Amino acid sequence: MSKKVIITADSTCDLGAELEKRFNVTQLSRLCICYGEQALRDGAEITPDEIYERFYADGTLPKTSAYSVGEYLDIFSPYVNDGCEVVHISLGSGLSCSCSNAKLAAEQLEGVYVVDSQSLSTGSGLLVCEAAEMIEQGMCAKDIAEKLESLVPNCHASFILDTLKFLAAGGRCSALASFGANLLSIKPGINVDNTKGGAMGVGKKYRGKFEKCVEQYVKDQLSAYEKYSRKRVFITHSGIYDGIEDMVKKVVAETGLFDEIFVTRAGCTISSHCGPNCIGVLFMTE
Repeated sequence: MSKKVIITADSTCDLGAELEKRFNVTQLSRLCICYGEQALRDGAEITPDEIYERFYADGTLPKTSAYSVGEYLDIFSPYVNDGCEVVHISLGSGLSCSCSNAKLAAEQLEGVYVVDSQSLSTGSGLLVCEAAEMIEQGMCAKDIAEKLESLVPNCHASFILDTLKFLAAGGRCSALASFGANLLSIKPGINVDNTKGGAMGVGKKYRGKFEKCVEQYVKDQLSAYEKYSRKRVFITHSGIYDGIEDMVKKVVAETGLFDEIFVTRAGCTISSHCGPNCIGVLFMTE
């Protein structure tokens, strides 16, 4: 008799409570949002809007901290002790030590499999959805993990930013680059590399009003590949200007490419890096 399979994931999968329940995410490892010695759990003890308020008030941004090996052991061990297997979908290894810590914990237990999403936000959430469907098909944890790893190159995550101010404040781009982008009304696209642990790089640069830039970004993303997986697409944002979410959803729906369109809001870990008014379309190809 096959063992029950449990799905766990890093909180950076950004599915939101409703989709976590639908896709049977049993437990999240909530990364820490750290202001000096104060450590707050992403989404449980602090919200993105509170991060923004503090930044605009005093210019400070938090650091983010992954779960330790011991904390991952605390998550996985009860399920293993209950006779279950665990598939854990991790934030990309190129972005955090979360994945390596989870794998070190898994090595100490039997039946725990850690999948490096090589992505972030709902780019890893796409794999969570796939895992849930595989459990329904009766697959064991080992086979699920192997199949998910084969799907990683088919998961595409990207975003468009209204401002580089937060990236500059966090040391992820120069103040000069941020000033130049704002002066020239440049809205950069950010692509997540699903072959390099989720490393991020600047893609196409859009210029003009944000709403028009977002519309063109979405059209570019949904015409860039030959064959899209019809199952689902995520529209994920970090808090967005009024009307843009609806506009993006309309543009995506008009393509007829996807059976389901999910709109989610990014959690604190992602939002603390990109700031408000960042939005992306995230999907799988075949």
